[in-house]
Order: sequence, then C-alpha cells, then structure tokens
Amino acid sequence: MATVTFNQASRVYPGSEHPAVDRLELEIGDGEFMVLVGPSGCGKSTSLRMLAGLEEVNEGSIHIGERDVTDLPPKDRDIAMVFQNYALYPHMSVADNMGFALKMANVPKAERQQRVLEAAKLLGLEEFLNRKPKALSGGQRQRVAMGRAIVRQPQVFLMDEPLSNLDAKLRVSTRTQIAALQTRLGVTTVYVTHDQVEAMTMGDRVAVMKDGVLQQVDTPLSLYDKPENLFVAGFIGSPAMNLIDGSVSEGGVRVGDYVVPVPREVLTKAGDEKTLTIGIRPENFDLGETGIGVDVAVVEELGADAYLYGTLAGLTEDEKLTAQQIVGRISSRRPPERGVTVRLAIDPEHIHVFSQATGARLTD
Repeated sequence: MATVTFNQASRVYPGSEHPAVDRLELEIGDGEFMVLVGPSGCGKSTSLRMLAGLEEVNEGSIHIGERDVTDLPPKDRDIAMVFQNYALYPHMSVADNMGFALKMANVPKAERQQRVLEAAKLLGLEEFLNRKPKALSGGQRQRVAMGRAIVRQPQVFLMDEPLSNLDAKLRVSTRTQIAALQTRLGVTTVYVTHDQVEAMTMGDRVAVMKDGVLQQVDTPLSLYDKPENLFVAGFIGSPAMNLIDGSVSEGGVRVGDYVVPVPREVLTKAGDEKTLTIGIRPENFDLGETGIGVDVAVVEELGADAYLYGTLAGLTEDEKLTAQQIVGRISSRRPPERGVTVRLAIDPEHIHVFSQATGARLTD
C-alpha cells in the first residue's frame, strides 16, 4: 500500500499550446479510493496515464509512496491498470489471462495458480477459469480484468472508465461490487470516470477537473453541499443544480418578480457586481404561496418522486425557447399540470450564491 502524490505535474502534448494537465497538485492517501471526474477532454485520463507511466510528465513530479516515479517505466512502478476495453487475450483461458503477468514475472506455477484461484473466489469467477473471453458476458470480462490486476498485488490500482462498456443496470451493480472489493483489499485506487453519479457513489474523495485544471477535491457530500465554483456546482448532482442569474437588490437577489433572500455579508463579498448567480438544488424547492414564479413545461412522475421542469414566469414564447430551464423535485402525489404557473419556495438554508465575474462561491 502507498500514497500517491502529484506535485505540480503537467503534461503538454506536442503541437499543443495548452497543457492537457496543468500543474496538478493532488495527494491520495494510503488505501484511499480517489475518483477523477470531469467532462471529456478535462485531463482525467491523461493524469491517470501520467501516473501509470504511459504519458510523459513535462513539469513537476509524481511519487508513489516515498519513490519518485516520474521517469520510471511502467513496469517498475508497482501499479496495475484496468482499461476501458478490458484488453484480454482472446486465445487464453480466464485463468491464463489472470495469471499472465505473474508468468512474465517468473512467479512459480504453484503460487501463480494459488493467487489466481484466490482472486477468482473473490470475484465469483471459479466456474469460468477454463473458458475463453469470447464465452463470457461483458460484466464477466470486466471481472476478469479486475482479477488480472488483483493477482499482481500492486501498491496502486488504476482504473480508466472500466464500466463504460456495460449496460446501465449492470453498471450500477458492478460499481457497488468494485467499491466493496476495494474496501476489502485496502489498495490505493485511482479511478477515472466521466459519470458524476459513479464518482459520487464510489469515491472516498472526488477530484473534479476542467480543461486540465483541478477545480475541487473533497468528499462526495462536501462537493454536493459546498461546491467551490459554478463549474463544480453545475457538474455535481443529478438533476443538476439550478443556476439562475439575478440582479442584486435590497435584501437579496431578484429573480423575476421575487427577491431571493441573501445575507448582507454575502452581498458585501460581491463588491460592485450588479448581477449574481443563485444556486438551488432541485430538492430544496417546494410548491408554495411565495417564491420564484415558474411556468410549468413538463412534470416527470417517477413514483416516489416527481420533477417539475419549467422557465421563469412572464417570458414570451420566443424567450422561453432560449431561457434557462428550472428543475424542482416536488411531491409525486400532488403534481401541477403542464402549462400552469406555480411558485417555488426556497429553503433559505440551502441557497448558494456565486460571483458571475469569477465563478467563485460567495456563501460560507
């Protein structure tokens, strides 16, 4: 087991003016499950490949434990990687695939077989050890790829979107299995995904990236409750946080014909800004007599919950086409009809305020 440290690590691809990863500063604890998340092109996979030794580090350094591995080849870093496409040898059995790296490392056959069997029991693969990959389902192949990493007993697991080839239902069950397995093994794990739900449900901590720059790293709950900027606020959460622009007014921020209450000290932090962005999670809305006026466009009834989608009240039909959508989670037993205008009351304890100029969070 070991810690992993990115120390101002950067990667600039030849011919590119902007770094794919820009001065990444990140420390991953011993035995921690760290998830790197962000949209396509944000630098998360490049960061993982830098750690694996598959991409050059142009500036800064990377440490695994006490060792500086910045210039070490991949085989000397004591890591095991699980790829998106599983990368199994089609002509080999499951057992041979799982034990191949041990064979290349000249591990004695008896020990090799023992370690493969232990990993197979851990992953429920005992009955498939003699099969070829083509005879397995996608979920089973994914477990074989996991098993191949486990038998090596590395200091660090690296996983690059290992669930992206699975169907939706299997992804849900497999991500819980991976998280439980990592807890049992206690191996430091760096996991890359573009799916923020996957990140929130699996990681001990989550690092959110955008354009090669680390935006925020924290526990899933802290990211959800206290996003540090507009990007994190809009990226974390499903449905996403409502981010509504409003003008600074006496006692708060005016949205439509309603003034959202904002403490004076928060407005003071905004300085001379005349317009701020209010952030409200869908579950912090409720139907009420006062609040933001919303013209209801659609109500999704999902049984236990219902989601109301609409736009600010009072807009013309043309304005509604380009207006920002507002989403509220409401009671599924009393949903309003589409086309009506409702008031969405706001829980004052859960109002987020962001600077439009910098995108930074202003609320404590």
